Amino acid sequence: MDITIHTTFLPHDDPDASLAFFRDALGFEVRSDVGGGRMRWITVGPPHQPDTSILLAPPATDPGVTDDERRTIAEMMAKGTYGWILLATPDLDGAFDKVRAAGAEIVQEPTEQPYGMRDCAFRDPAGNMIRIKELR
Repeated sequence: MDITIHTTFLPHDDPDASLAFFRDALGFEVRSDVGGGRMRWITVGPPHQPDTSILLAPPATDPGVTDDERRTIAEMMAKGTYGWILLATPDLDGAFDKVRAAGAEIVQEPTEQPYGMRDCAFRDPAGNMIRIKELR
């Protein structure tokens, strides 16, 4: 079986801020940007991986989501516990410096972890946890 990761989801509550962060701070290319206002679905991804994308989408627009669930999602996003992703780069320090210069909320500076990898952590404008591990 040959299965790949095509698209994964991260929520946003401010499409312009999310788009600017992933495009400008992380260097991702914009693959699509549809919808309008806060109801935009934006697809971004690393330029060297054209078949892998992150869908930045408003999280509570599904008509099957109840008002209580919308409130829970909003609370979890505010705490930074709703969405997260792990990225990787051979230049962790360079990536960290660029993200810090873009004004991201830093959670952890580049650190050698006891489980054998070096990584850092920060939050995107929607509060999603973004970890970047160093490729060795």
